[in-house]
Amino acid sequence: MGKTKSSKFKRPRVSADGLAAGAVKRPSGDDEEAVETDEDSPAAELLEKLQSPCADVRELACAGISRVVQQSQTIPAFLQRDAVRRLGPLLLDPSRAVRETAAGALRNLSACGGPEVCEDMVRQDILTPLVTLLRECCSAFEVSSAPSSQEPKHTVEGVANEAVNLLWNLSVASGRIMSCVVLPHCLHTVTEDNAELLGSVNTAVLSALESVLLSTHTGMAQTLLRTLAAGVVWNVKASLPAAQHAQTLGALVATLSRSLELDAGRLVPELLQAEAARFATGGGSAAATEGMEEHMPADRGVGAGTEEELEEGDGEVHLNGLGRSRKTSGKEDDFSDLLPRGREELREVTALLTAQQTSLEIIVNMCCSDDPSDDEWEETSSGDEAEPGADGLLEGNSSLLSPLCLSAEVHGALIHHHIPQKVLLKAEFPSAEALAACGKTPAWGGVVKKMYRVQYRALTCLHNILAAMDTESLGGPVGLQAVAQHLASLVFSSVLKDDEFLEAVTSALRSLLQIMASKNIPQCMSPQQLMSLCEAATRCDVLSVRVNALAILGITGSTLAKQPDSAETLQMIGNALLSVATKDTNLVVCGEALDALFDVFADGEEAEKAAAAIRLLPALKALQPVFKAKIRKEGKGKYSPEQLCVLDNIKINLRRFVGYLEKQARR
Repeated sequence: MGKTKSSKFKRPRVSADGLAAGAVKRPSGDDEEAVETDEDSPAAELLEKLQSPCADVRELACAGISRVVQQSQTIPAFLQRDAVRRLGPLLLDPSRAVRETAAGALRNLSACGGPEVCEDMVRQDILTPLVTLLRECCSAFEVSSAPSSQEPKHTVEGVANEAVNLLWNLSVASGRIMSCVVLPHCLHTVTEDNAELLGSVNTAVLSALESVLLSTHTGMAQTLLRTLAAGVVWNVKASLPAAQHAQTLGALVATLSRSLELDAGRLVPELLQAEAARFATGGGSAAATEGMEEHMPADRGVGAGTEEELEEGDGEVHLNGLGRSRKTSGKEDDFSDLLPRGREELREVTALLTAQQTSLEIIVNMCCSDDPSDDEWEETSSGDEAEPGADGLLEGNSSLLSPLCLSAEVHGALIHHHIPQKVLLKAEFPSAEALAACGKTPAWGGVVKKMYRVQYRALTCLHNILAAMDTESLGGPVGLQAVAQHLASLVFSSVLKDDEFLEAVTSALRSLLQIMASKNIPQCMSPQQLMSLCEAATRCDVLSVRVNALAILGITGSTLAKQPDSAETLQMIGNALLSVATKDTNLVVCGEALDALFDVFADGEEAEKAAAAIRLLPALKALQPVFKAKIRKEGKGKYSPEQLCVLDNIKINLRRFVGYLEKQARR
């Protein structure tokens, strides 16, 4: 647990525990005055350079701080000038070099400053950006990315090394860190998909985790702690003794249930009012408010925020009901956890929303199989040996989102604790009252984004639950229709056309409509809504949203084809799908449009009328060689092996479907 290496400056000799001789304390009295008036101190100049728009300048400033704080007498000057708070956000700087040198500067500060400085760093919430950095390092290790050509000397391993050593210094020197949720955050991250670690999980570890799950302490921080412990238990479930599976799983799901049943829509306004009342009676300080606004993004109204601001490194989040997983990544600009002292209510809200988001992510993974699945396609092949004709085609392509095999224990626990119903409630979150309250308070602007993240995760969770559970568990036909109406209203609302939101809500609606179609449950999409989806399919930049929209058209169209007097609507759907299939530059989207056409026009008198009216047969015959040539020309360079497998399958089905239409025409 030494200090970071500086290539230009010689480091002082350190003791065996990594602390420099003469560890220092914070200044007081005359010493503090001396620090303030010391014109030769480099602290002010270096800290000012941390704000430079140039990454090289920020890196050099961090390196300078790393060097200077090795002289123990300089540390009070940096502490007085709020060095920890200025360095903290640089742990998540866009430049990897700045991240590494910032972590190194903080590492030296913690090593040379001694236990008191480490305690102060923890009090100033340096753990929040540090844990986020460690999470992003874990994600980077997963994808095994090569070092950037622009920063060849600054690898992910180098950044992680500095970050881990900083955490180690803080853990050894600070007793408070052991009671923080940062260590459960780290444990939750490192135990995911870590087969090597499972061998280290013994009875003592499991007992400790179980004791956390069964704790009854109140408070949002404790709720978050229990939720993270539940995530760790799920990650290490393979190490559980068979005799304890049912009991431990029950405690795990009960923990998630208690987290989700908390009414954040009511608690957020109440806690905001409590903070305002406390400030009004002198219980808080203006400095706290000013400090908060300094670290929070400007409020741009309800639902404001770019895609980058709404993304965060959440580790593995399974987004597809058949086992697709995506490592969410992106730069996290939300430092709302890096709060000044005096914002207790805001800390409570942050812990609550983080606990609910984490709970939903755990449930997503519980309902997700480990089978491989492509990013956009639910089946890799319907088999080249399938019999041609409408029935064969429909069968081959209607296995989308077939129910997953949940274990009896998992299924029973989720149903017993009413998890589907609680997830549905979160999909309706956030409440207008909570949004309005936060929108009026700039310091709480970041809470709006956190509330919407809970909704996004709930929609993704709903997508997986729909794929994994039986109809009755979800409220039967009436319950499913109610959910469909709600999801449709979300899709066509004018609020929040954010990419992540659209992906989550269209995925959930797609799953739901497929299940309703398979159960012959009437659907609720009007022709006007269908045409809006057609526009989304052609205009949206997000590939997954376009694919979902096309699939929804296919599902709804195939249902309409069985109803009388639907030919006119089927013509609109058919023309829209043909336009996408022939004009879209992405073969995945073209393939999804063709798949949807196969479903819509597979069978029925109304479908035959509509197909003849839009001249479907000559259109597909003309498209057939073009589609085949594009696969041959573009396939290997642009698409994954799984996508190519699906595209080849669609090419075969296109040939068979053309043959099917030709037989119809000869009758």
